[in-house]
Amino acid sequence: MSDQHQSEQPDTPEQQENKPVPADLGREPVQPPQEAYTTVDGRALDPSTALVVKGVQPRSTVYVGPRLTISKSVDVEGAVRVLEAVAKPLGWRVELEPEDESSAGLRFGVRRVKLSVASAGVTLQPDGWTLLQQVRDQFGVEAVKGVGLDHVVFADDIGANPYDMSHPYDMSHPYDMSHPYDMSHPYDMSHPTGLLGRDSYPGYSPALATYAMPGSGGRQPIAYVGPAPHRRKAKKLPGRRPVVALMDTGCAWHPWLHGLVDRSVEYAGQRIGYHDPHTDPELHQDLTGPLDGMIDPLSGHGTFIAGLIRQGCPDADIISWRIVPSSGPIIESDWVKALAQVADLVNSGEQHLDVLSLSIGYYHETPKDELFDPTLYDILSDLGRNGVMVVCSAGNDATSRPSFPAAFAPWSDGNGPYQPDPDLVPIVSVGALNPNQRSDALFSNAGPWVRSYVPGAAVMSTMPPFEGGLQPVARSGAFRRLRSSIDPDDFRGRFGVWSGTSFAAPLMGAVLAEGLIPLLEDDGVAVTREERVERAWKVVSRYTSISLPE
Repeated sequence: MSDQHQSEQPDTPEQQENKPVPADLGREPVQPPQEAYTTVDGRALDPSTALVVKGVQPRSTVYVGPRLTISKSVDVEGAVRVLEAVAKPLGWRVELEPEDESSAGLRFGVRRVKLSVASAGVTLQPDGWTLLQQVRDQFGVEAVKGVGLDHVVFADDIGANPYDMSHPYDMSHPYDMSHPYDMSHPYDMSHPTGLLGRDSYPGYSPALATYAMPGSGGRQPIAYVGPAPHRRKAKKLPGRRPVVALMDTGCAWHPWLHGLVDRSVEYAGQRIGYHDPHTDPELHQDLTGPLDGMIDPLSGHGTFIAGLIRQGCPDADIISWRIVPSSGPIIESDWVKALAQVADLVNSGEQHLDVLSLSIGYYHETPKDELFDPTLYDILSDLGRNGVMVVCSAGNDATSRPSFPAAFAPWSDGNGPYQPDPDLVPIVSVGALNPNQRSDALFSNAGPWVRSYVPGAAVMSTMPPFEGGLQPVARSGAFRRLRSSIDPDDFRGRFGVWSGTSFAAPLMGAVLAEGLIPLLEDDGVAVTREERVERAWKVVSRYTSISLPE
């Protein structure tokens, strides 16, 4: 993969002449359907109806309704007292939830605050945003510094976000069967990906929808007949193997990944993230929705990502932590806890980690002012101070609105929340390229905060051996052999194609890990934090448009 696809190159005069008008930074991404977050008591914050006080104008986001979070970096008890003072006249109860063993000793993190009805006759439903704004109005912004919403975070793939792939075709007439090979309109384009039955879905784009269709980048099985990527023996490497960590839906067994993926790394003797095998989306294809056998939106997601690491950096060792459920959303406070555990493992020296790939993100309602909660950035910057390259997907909403944590990367125009720091490795934000690598994928978010681009549309990788509920369009027999058309969700061949910035992030992580190999020390050799940061900066500067300030 050549460097020119990783960095922002200066425009030629011809390109400058034909340069499009920049995307409107005020353009809102399409909100996921309500069904995607009701299981976590999620609510959508609508800027047109949300409570506004003292000029605090929110932007859209999704959050857990009856809850707030308080950063451990502030006076937690003092923040609770302020919240209680405002909640009482509203008839609400504020309850600081106890910490469990696995998070009590962490340096970073948040405490959850549960909101509930305290007295009869209350007409207003307890709501985190409403309470937060009321406190800001009565006591000022400083009174609730470090207090924020508990956001619902979504994995960035094409299929679950923003398209509903539970009904990928309008099956009432998927093809014009009078002319079965007339591909001028193979699907009903009024709603090719279902879209919950709403032809007039707000923000719907037929052009973006093509990426969700099998044959145009949507999840589909393929037959791969080549060899596995060559992995050198340890003694052939100049130093130790690079270690790439994934925080996603987990990872299934696969011939390409056998012996490479460690799923057992724990914090203080406790598992990080989910660990119940009965709810593992890499083992069970249909855990949510109707009993129809359809493969869940994110089933196989983590295995697919691990396979991209294997392709981009065959010599890397991989750590997989399962933090994303099959249905997609994860609560921000759960994610922060898992990240804080990982940061402590690295900081203590218990675990080598060179790259952390994150294919999840959310839109903050107040991203550029003093209301922004720094907890998440504090954890990621701590990893950066230990020489870890954190790679984050930009998101698939075709918007220039900053998505976090990707937008924590240094912005090319210098207007981001954080500037490059020589003492810590910067966060690397990644957008997706089309297969020809000459254009950005139409679904990929864009803006000065997206600092690198690699293929993320119609990429091939590893899949669990799922066999979904859809069937071949036709099946017959001849000469004692079974004949059929392609089964659109039979992955027993263990390879597939998929699209999303979810897949650009691990591929970029693999590129950085591969570039790090010549600079790594031998096993058992001590390296200072400063040395780890310096060599990581060299790699980031080479493969992205991010550079140290002069």
